Amino acid sequence: MAVTDAESGCPAGDGPEADPVARACVLDGFSERDETRALMSSLPEVHGDMKSTEFTTERFLVIMDRYQEQPHLLDPHLEWMLNLILDFVRSEKSPSSLVHLSFKFLYIISKVRGYKVFMQLLPHEVADLQPVLDLLSKQDPADIETWETRYMLLLWLSMTCLIPFDLSRLDGNLESDGGKARESTMERILAIAKSYLSANDSSRDAACVLISKFMTRPDVQQKCLGEFLDWSLTTIFQTNDELLNDIRLLNGVLQSLAKLFKHGKRDDLLQYAPTILRCLEQRHLSESSQAILRKPGVKLIQRLGLTFLKPRLAAWRYQRGNRSLGANLSTSESASATDALTPHMDTQEQKEDYDIPGEVETVIEHLLVGLKDKETIVRWSAAKGNGRVTGRLPRELADEVVGSLLDCFSFQETDMAWHGGCLALAELSRRGLLLPSRLTEVVPLIIKSLTYDEKRGACSVGSNVRDAACYVCWSFARAYEPKDLEPFVTQIASALLITTVFDRNVNCRRAASAAFQENVGRQGTFPHGIDILTAADYYAVGNLNTCFLNISVYVASFPEYTNAMIDHLVAMKINHWDGVIRELASKALHNLTPQAPDYMATTVLPQLLSMAVGIDLHSRHGAILACAEVTHALYKLGLQTDRTVLDMISSECVEALKNIHQKLQDRKQYRGLGGELMRPAMCTIIEKLSLSKMPFKNDPVIADWQGLIDDTIKNLHLVSSGAKDGIMAALLAAFSALCEEYYEVEAGQADSQIQDVLVSQYIEGLKSPQMLTRCGSALTLGCLPRFMIRGKLKQIFEGLQQMCALSQKEGRFTEARRDAVRAIAQVCVTVGVSARGSPDSTLCSENVAQVYDTLLESINDYTTDGRGNIGAWVREAAMTSLMDVTLVVASGSPEILSPDIVRCMMCGLAKQAAEKIDRYRAHAGNIFLRLLHSTEPAVPHIPHQDELLTIFPVETTTSLNWNAPSQAYQYITQLLALPQYQYHTLLGLTASVGDITESTVQFSSKSLFDHMKGIQENEAALTQFGDTLLRVLRNNLHNCRVATSSLKMLDQMLSNNCFEIFTRQENHPFCVEILALCKEFKKTKEIQKLSACVAVFCGLIQFQGEVRKKVLAQLLMLLCHPFPVIRKTTAGQMYEMVLTYDDVMDPEVLDDVMTLLSDTNWESDLATVRTHRNQLCDWLGVPRPQVVAKQSRIQAP
Repeated sequence: MAVTDAESGCPAGDGPEADPVARACVLDGFSERDETRALMSSLPEVHGDMKSTEFTTERFLVIMDRYQEQPHLLDPHLEWMLNLILDFVRSEKSPSSLVHLSFKFLYIISKVRGYKVFMQLLPHEVADLQPVLDLLSKQDPADIETWETRYMLLLWLSMTCLIPFDLSRLDGNLESDGGKARESTMERILAIAKSYLSANDSSRDAACVLISKFMTRPDVQQKCLGEFLDWSLTTIFQTNDELLNDIRLLNGVLQSLAKLFKHGKRDDLLQYAPTILRCLEQRHLSESSQAILRKPGVKLIQRLGLTFLKPRLAAWRYQRGNRSLGANLSTSESASATDALTPHMDTQEQKEDYDIPGEVETVIEHLLVGLKDKETIVRWSAAKGNGRVTGRLPRELADEVVGSLLDCFSFQETDMAWHGGCLALAELSRRGLLLPSRLTEVVPLIIKSLTYDEKRGACSVGSNVRDAACYVCWSFARAYEPKDLEPFVTQIASALLITTVFDRNVNCRRAASAAFQENVGRQGTFPHGIDILTAADYYAVGNLNTCFLNISVYVASFPEYTNAMIDHLVAMKINHWDGVIRELASKALHNLTPQAPDYMATTVLPQLLSMAVGIDLHSRHGAILACAEVTHALYKLGLQTDRTVLDMISSECVEALKNIHQKLQDRKQYRGLGGELMRPAMCTIIEKLSLSKMPFKNDPVIADWQGLIDDTIKNLHLVSSGAKDGIMAALLAAFSALCEEYYEVEAGQADSQIQDVLVSQYIEGLKSPQMLTRCGSALTLGCLPRFMIRGKLKQIFEGLQQMCALSQKEGRFTEARRDAVRAIAQVCVTVGVSARGSPDSTLCSENVAQVYDTLLESINDYTTDGRGNIGAWVREAAMTSLMDVTLVVASGSPEILSPDIVRCMMCGLAKQAAEKIDRYRAHAGNIFLRLLHSTEPAVPHIPHQDELLTIFPVETTTSLNWNAPSQAYQYITQLLALPQYQYHTLLGLTASVGDITESTVQFSSKSLFDHMKGIQENEAALTQFGDTLLRVLRNNLHNCRVATSSLKMLDQMLSNNCFEIFTRQENHPFCVEILALCKEFKKTKEIQKLSACVAVFCGLIQFQGEVRKKVLAQLLMLLCHPFPVIRKTTAGQMYEMVLTYDDVMDPEVLDDVMTLLSDTNWESDLATVRTHRNQLCDWLGVPRPQVVAKQSRIQAP
């Protein structure tokens, strides 16, 4: 078990370069001995307290679990731990809760160390038998809390029943006082064991162990074995494998019989074996739907088979000279290698007497059927059984078993049969039972298993087969001499590397890497083994992209593996059911092309071209992608050797590449779900062929390709949501490459006819009723090359800006607006900047303001719908576009950046950096710092630049985490001290301070209050802040998003006495203006805004003068608001207000007011509520509000 250096005491690495895996090390001892002893010693104190018991148990579990992979480290300490706990068990003073807790600790130890080792340490003297038996008899099998006690007692009884005395000596006189005979010890043990065979917990397994130990005693065997076997066979026949209780009992019986035949003597059990086998045949357990019955059934059958055959070590088995890796490495091959088969083997075998009963054939048949079971645990048990039984057969029969085993690898068999066959072959080879003469048949099957992948619906099966095939290869490395495997080295090495690099399943890749490593170490004949292992180790193959795109290139650099890897990609991965694998395979072929360019051009590409127009959708998709990647790779390779793409690819292949689109079009394969794969694939081939400078200029195929792109844009709304992004990305890349290569007549000069058609078409697409068509048209305009934009810039700008303005006003087409904003920036970056340039060809002084107006307008997009704050997509795109455009302008013609533009931009970014959504706050903050600290180019006219550099030193560009509210707000609130940033920063902070997210509110409000505390004594600064706050409220009077948040923020500020200096002056203008604005807010019908308004009114009560009476009047009117929830909220807030500000009213009426506010049901009818409200008005000295009747409008006749 790997642990960190802090836990194990290993020295840490010397610096940040050190590999964390290398710093880890295994445990070297039981370091928690003292703590464990303390925990065990504390059991008498903690057993009565549930909390302490749970804590102690959990801590002990944590300690023990660290040794799951190295349990042998516990061996020196098991004895004292066992004795310490058994002292509690044996003590007559120990309550039952302590006994159960002690056995729970014993179970935890046995689970980690393994019961087979641990049970041998349990006391097994004669004096222990009766107490253990009595204690076990007292247990309640139905108690689910104490199953560990029963489990450990059964194991303990398994050891104590092995005492070397006849159990009848322990019974004494069996006659009881009443004349009725008592049960003997033997009968009691057997009865208890039988009763626990149907338990629903782990005590059933312990009962099976008990029976296997107990029944092998000579005295028990003589008296009870036949009777127990009869009972077992009766149980097997009579139980119903559809009933839960019967299933548990049958499982226990089968397990106990299997263990009995495992531990019992062959001579004693042989007479019963045929009967039990016939019983199992008649029961047809292999056809049961319960895996927990089929597995013990297979185990029992293999044990019966071993009982029929005499124990022997087959003389004909394959024997390798040295089993030790160290011995193999230290001894020369000539000295260490021995003959695989001894010369006198045949003679020796003839001398042996093989008596093969007829039942063995039945056993082997059942085991072969078990290899095809649908459960892995059953197949694994059957594989081990095949290995054990075959090891006791003569060579001819064993060879027949191997032949039958190879039938599992038929194409007619399921993946379960292939998996079971691989497991069985691994067991046979590991035991030396698979002779080298069979390798010529076995190796091709294993090679096929390493790439086994059978499609089932939308996925595939076969990962377990490939994993088991790796196990076979691993066992080959340990089983055979290098000279025996030498003819197959190339096949096995290539297949293992292909699985290591190209398998979809990470477990299979790692298993293949381990098998390859084992072969390299033990065989020493795998080509370039050490070098490959360095690059393709256990951790490196964990990442699929790295395997396909990087490791594969390194492995293919060795010529022994190049063609095999390429062929595998073409045969197995190009047509894979997973689209990700197909895409990675095509990119891998691109990367592998330089390793075998001629093979790619003459062999692989023609194969791919035939697949590209085939009938299978997945093959067609993968082949088209691969054709594109291989062609482009050949083109790039030709550039290095001064050859054109036509020199690298035959004319037939070029013609076939050109005709792919037409064939797909004729077959209507761009329609439906298949079209979602064909369209991006065809766009990829358009892109790659354009980049490869195929000689198709003025060819009709260019118009066809352009038509496909246009048709895809128009029909994007018909595509499923999961495929839209991929299609859009492929489409844009294809269009950009197509324009660059085929639409340029001369250097920097576009084909005017095509330019007019495309620009007009895509600008018209910006007005489409389909949102995705607008998105595609906008992005397509954004990726136009410079020569296509020249002379059309004004038209493009107008189209994009008009769509942004209209759609934002309507609150529709948000995604299209986002893409239009991106397109504006892309166009600006593409055309560049020239102060005195033409506004129709470049960004200049005449159109720069127009561009910035659109982007600054988009930065304030707060559109919302059922998906939430979707305007954030536009704001994010606008911020990125502002940065891109500003850096381009600043580097080319900074003089056209006016101070007003820069001020609006920086203030807008500051506002976004103060808002509540972490992602967009971080995006705005990073762009703000990027522009502030930019030196090449430097952005001119940044307001308060020196102060900003003091607030945000250059280190903050990397150290400040804008995503964390705890860090971001303490910086951003400092902008409140800068006049030009104050309004926008405060506007952004209102959304954060008035938010509902606890962390955002906590840190933003704390930073705001810290700023307010700093200006408390500065009346001028506080007055300026108050004016700014009033401006925020006034400007957003009817903006629900800002108004509610700003009222909540104002409430918090009033509660924290942020305007205490204003309260000293009667009727201060600030509170008068706030009161007037709140009266306007009160007219709304929105519950949240009204509730916030009530809270502000209560906060305004702290101001002196006439304002207080007006505030009370407003609150009293709200007590009769039409909405019951507002009346109740107002009463509650007023109650808290009276408690907080005790000078609001006359102390004589204070108790009456508070009683009335708290006891009245303010949600009752208005007539009742109005009476109580009027009483409050009288007590507070406020005129009663008069009900104004609504005048009905008299319609003119």
